[in-house]
Amino acid sequence: MSGHAGSRKTAAAAIKMALTESREEEKLLQKSFAQEGMKSAAVDYGGEFITSVKKIVERAVVAAKREGVIKDTHTDEGAVAGATREALSQVMPKALGLNVGGKIGIARQSDHITVAVFCGIGLLHLDEVAVGLGHRAVP
Repeated sequence: MSGHAGSRKTAAAAIKMALTESREEEKLLQKSFAQEGMKSAAVDYGGEFITSVKKIVERAVVAAKREGVIKDTHTDEGAVAGATREALSQVMPKALGLNVGGKIGIARQSDHITVAVFCGIGLLHLDEVAVGLGHRAVP
């Protein structure tokens, strides 16, 4: 699989995982990705954006390990943490100083790891949404 096709596939899978609305939907999607040789995970998060960044990154790494998306190595953990921070930096302009909640989707196929952060941003009754995406290639 060419590099471009691999990162595109994992990006689509991570976004789909981040948009699931229940644990059941998550598990069904995970099974279907597994049949294509892709590992995936999802985890919910919420809180004030600035104070939540560290917690969101930690949750992504823990979920990726729990679901067998990554191994317990500095390289794998760093790839998920870096991709999560990249995804968060993309939603930051809309989320800064506000409450956010949503779901993180993570997908891996061979050396491609992609993290998607779906973000519901609370602003009075005018809710905003954003999706950030980060990708890392790991050996």
